[in-house]
Amino acid sequence: MPDFQTLLIYIIPLLFAITLHEAAHGWVASKLGDHTARMMGRVTLNPVKHIDPVGTIAIPLLLLISSSGFIFGWAKPVPINFNALRSGKSGMIWVALAGPGANLFMAICWLFIMILAINMNIPVLIEMGRIGIMVNCVLAVFNLLPIPPLDGSRVISALLPNRLAYQYNQLEQYGLFILLGLMFIGGFNYLVLPVVGLLLSWFQFALLLLG
Repeated sequence: MPDFQTLLIYIIPLLFAITLHEAAHGWVASKLGDHTARMMGRVTLNPVKHIDPVGTIAIPLLLLISSSGFIFGWAKPVPINFNALRSGKSGMIWVALAGPGANLFMAICWLFIMILAINMNIPVLIEMGRIGIMVNCVLAVFNLLPIPPLDGSRVISALLPNRLAYQYNQLEQYGLFILLGLMFIGGFNYLVLPVVGLLLSWFQFALLLLG
């Protein structure tokens, strides 16, 4: 059972990662003409507005307590009216990619925090920076999986003809079960972790280069 400090080291980066991810979707949608998320108060860095009891709290806590070595989560999806986007399907792609893009941006921010913490010899912040990089890389790659309603599926849907896109999006009702099934049979070890490992090797190189 992890102690309180360990919980904070994991939970703080995870909350920031999920919050910025969802806020980025809403912010980009607003810039492209859909103000639904802004009107509902979801274009905010307040994590309370984005917390999902299962995806933000229960699943990450379960993975952490079980020492699975793999932690991820999700927030309440930001409401997007794709029909309101000025740029149509290309707008859908930009909105979808905004979340993973925000996670990669935050991973870079954690890299610089980690470098600062190393220079100032603050072990807790060093570890938090390491977890922050890992969590954001995992969320970026995880959300790009082409399984509705993940962001990768929105990109695929935007690229498909309307009829095929409609049929493909019907998988969304089964998406959570597919993801949980993949998690428990170890599917993420083949679909997510190799890409995450590549990203982390780049961050490790950057840390050696800059730190």
